[in-house]
Amino acid sequence: MKEITYKEALREALSEEMIRDENVFLMGHDIGIYGGGFGVTEGLVLQFGEQRVIDTPISEAIIAGLATGAAISGLRPVIEAMFSDFVTLMMDNIVNQAAKFSFMSASQACVPLVLRMPAGCGTGAGAQHSQSLEAWMCHVPGLKVVFPSNPYEAKGLMKAAIRDNNPVIFFEHKLAYSSIGYVPEDEYVIPIGQANIMRKGNHITMVSYGHSVQKCLMAAAHLKEIGISAEIIDLRTLYPLDEATIINSVKKTGRVMIVHEAVKTGGLGGEISAILSEKAFSYLKAPILRIAGKDVPIPFSKTLEEACVPQIQDIENAAKRLMRR
Repeated sequence: MKEITYKEALREALSEEMIRDENVFLMGHDIGIYGGGFGVTEGLVLQFGEQRVIDTPISEAIIAGLATGAAISGLRPVIEAMFSDFVTLMMDNIVNQAAKFSFMSASQACVPLVLRMPAGCGTGAGAQHSQSLEAWMCHVPGLKVVFPSNPYEAKGLMKAAIRDNNPVIFFEHKLAYSSIGYVPEDEYVIPIGQANIMRKGNHITMVSYGHSVQKCLMAAAHLKEIGISAEIIDLRTLYPLDEATIINSVKKTGRVMIVHEAVKTGGLGGEISAILSEKAFSYLKAPILRIAGKDVPIPFSKTLEEACVPQIQDIENAAKRLMRR
């Protein structure tokens, strides 16, 4: 094992997959010499050249359209939206073309592309650069949606995404890039569609993903001091969702809270709540809690920005309330 950052883990995955398969190439704004908006692709243009690490014009629609066509033609593009908010400019090609082409061609063609998207708030980037739009992507049949929480998952899931024959939307929380974790020296791939139990517990199930997992882990450590044992499930993949892992945990604990930074209305927490209501209702000892972002645009102010999304203390307080139900 070696200790590296989240962005270094992503860079390793991209480099290793480009070495393994000459059909893999990268496209995006400033991903060449500049190294990408958050430094993930730093040095790759020197390693692979400008024909495989392509700086594009400032047009997200062109990037998505070119990538879709290239994927259908047999290549494996990995494209970057500098901020996940900019996926709004890619939606026609991603949602109406890439997601549906395999189905409409009766599987005669596939669209093996990966769309990397730095997401979430915490950097003071304002309302147009701080959103969490993963639920949009989960609503589109034909797309797979991934949101790793740590360096180990980032590398293993990126390799799986590049090798997948379907379009994969790959969310990366901006605050995670500098986080450090252990990653195996040897080759490994994390299968898409498998959640991970990050911490065992008996009293409450916490279901989360992305950077919110780290907040749940810190909250769980504090809760343990007062006798509350929390089991934490890192979804890793948002679609397809690993329902079995969630349901089995809830059968054990009887209490569940779903934590995510995205706004509550229409968020993934609502979908998970519905699944549990349909398939595990008789095991619940208390109502399901959703701890989610407020239904407002993300403010520029640091203090207001923090107030808009769940923090560690919010998770702890919610767990205490849930134990009293």
